Amino acid sequence: MTLLLRPVHRWYCGYCPQTDVTHDPQPHSRMHTCPGLRGLTAPFIAVGTKAKVEIHEREDYIGSEVVQLDPELGRPVMSITTERADGTDAIVFAPMATGRA
Repeated sequence: MTLLLRPVHRWYCGYCPQTDVTHDPQPHSRMHTCPGLRGLTAPFIAVGTKAKVEIHEREDYIGSEVVQLDPELGRPVMSITTERADGTDAIVFAPMATGRA
């Protein structure tokens, strides 16, 4: 007889009350639109893990590029980093491609 166990991964956000539960056996992460980080897409953190999440403002010239803006401040956002004891992850908001015909 073979037992198939579904792993349980619990996730939380340090900036809003949202939580999540997943059952995927493969390594993965979860994202959500976080009201605590001004509506930006941010990662959930695995329960039991201490982490610091930071928003990094884009500091170079924007010009005519279409970029992700901080909804409250109207400033361009370059990335969100999650720093844990075992490493750092980053979400990078690249400018949107545009074209003309």
